[in-house]
Amino acid sequence: MKKLVLILLLVQMVGLLSGCFDRKELEEQAYVISIGVDKTEEEGIFRFTFEIANPEVGSTFSGPATPEPVEEIISVLGTDFLSATSAANASVAKEITLDQVRVVIVSQKLARSNQFIHLMQTAPSTVDLKLNAQLVVSKEKAEEFIRNNKPKMESRPHKYYQYMLDRAKETGVIPDAPLVRFFQITEGDADLFIAPFATTKRDPSDEYGGEDHYKAGEVPLKGGNFTQFMGSAVFREGKMIDIISGEETRYALMFDTTLPQQDIIATYTDPLRPEFDVAGRIQLDKVKVKIDYKPNSKTNIDVYVNAHMNIFAVPSTESYMIDSRKRKILRDSLQNQMEERANKFIRKTQDEYKLEPFYWSLHIRKKFLTIKEYEKADWSNKIYPNANIRLHLSVKSLEFGKILRESDLRRVRD
Repeated sequence: MKKLVLILLLVQMVGLLSGCFDRKELEEQAYVISIGVDKTEEEGIFRFTFEIANPEVGSTFSGPATPEPVEEIISVLGTDFLSATSAANASVAKEITLDQVRVVIVSQKLARSNQFIHLMQTAPSTVDLKLNAQLVVSKEKAEEFIRNNKPKMESRPHKYYQYMLDRAKETGVIPDAPLVRFFQITEGDADLFIAPFATTKRDPSDEYGGEDHYKAGEVPLKGGNFTQFMGSAVFREGKMIDIISGEETRYALMFDTTLPQQDIIATYTDPLRPEFDVAGRIQLDKVKVKIDYKPNSKTNIDVYVNAHMNIFAVPSTESYMIDSRKRKILRDSLQNQMEERANKFIRKTQDEYKLEPFYWSLHIRKKFLTIKEYEKADWSNKIYPNANIRLHLSVKSLEFGKILRESDLRRVRD
């Protein structure tokens, strides 16, 4: 009896140990951190560029500085992500794995083509490629973008993408655009999808346009890494149709109730000294959207936005902090400027795009009992372009940080 029990236990142990038969050591794998995809002259054939990180460079266990490169970049032709990965392994000794991919970068030329949606359909079937990877659109070829991206202060390229995207998303100048969100919005066929727009080519303007009135490549920077993330590529039905600035991206994110609201740093014209700007941090309460659907007339869409502003820069030195009358003038002016800019972007989505990037279609679907009724009402072509949108934006509070009063320049210069 004891022998029988022992034999059964041994058999069970063999079953448990068999789970490690396909284990691969870390040093046997090559980790891709970014994938670039470009359009070629041949229909259905794309150029895939893989940026493979060297995990030993920059780590605390690598010891003294080594001559090893921080990354390896290879390009191959392929029809989909999986076949291209297999082809790339012809020149890489380690097994290429995609489970650490941070970004999928596609060129603007590819994103504007009809082939793009067919390429993206192969992404979910690629087992290792996680759908939380960010979709980024580059102004130039994706291969050129990856090869020209040379971070100055970050030796580990996967950390660069992580930090860069996190900081830019916090300021609102680029959107959060995981692959899964692209598929959700595209398959819903009722909203616009926006993805970060980036470039390594600078074409700055000599005129100052504020901190967020630019698109990637237009920010007047000197020195440092040439890569810029600013603004968004706009997609309709899985195809890129336009590029919007960092400011317009902020409003697209601000009115989307499915996204967490981030603090925004922005500048506005000083109402008492128009030659100066006022800078501050904007905190938003949760945005509320109410839709009054009218089948036989214009639908009313009411958007309620409450903002709290912390002013931390008043170059004009106007005494807004201690003068309640001036403070009211400033609050009303900031509210009007925000509302005017936001309404301008909303009108653009109605007149030019005939669709919105705010995911407002979610709020009207509950007005219908069936999907067929919703589709027949036609949010994209009938309801939204003709809707009466009323924005109720209110600056609820105004604070001035730690400074109690501005300096009196007349006394300083006396």
